[in-house]
Amino acid sequence: MKQISELIEGHPLILAQSSDNVRDVARKMSERNIGAIAVLDAGKLVGIFSERDLMTRVVVPGLNPDSTPVSNVMTKAIVAAAPEEEIDSALQKMQSQGCRHLPVVDDGRLMGMLSLRDLLKVDDDNHRARASFLNELVTYSPDYDS
Repeated sequence: MKQISELIEGHPLILAQSSDNVRDVARKMSERNIGAIAVLDAGKLVGIFSERDLMTRVVVPGLNPDSTPVSNVMTKAIVAAAPEEEIDSALQKMQSQGCRHLPVVDDGRLMGMLSLRDLLKVDDDNHRARASFLNELVTYSPDYDS
């Protein structure tokens, strides 16, 4: 089973600062086509700002995205994974917490960010490979005439 470190390797880390305003952070997310962004304060992970946060904590209450710091509306209760964790463990964490994005932290340092889509793609690829192997195993017909 793959470890999380294998998934985040080579992926750029997209970050926001806790003092950034919501519009700038949302623009960065839109430009990068990501659904959540890690929020740092003095280099330390302090939260995650997601599309859900934007809708429920900014749009619905009618806050001004230009004057609202992302630190006021981000999710602060962070569930994180370690780079050496296996994908199944990360999926279980996300399911139990009801979250779709998981920061990867090693010794207090942010290493990457995973989405549920990233993890499910790997899980799906593993299942497809196994199904293909089993299909070949079941349908293989050796030539017994020789």
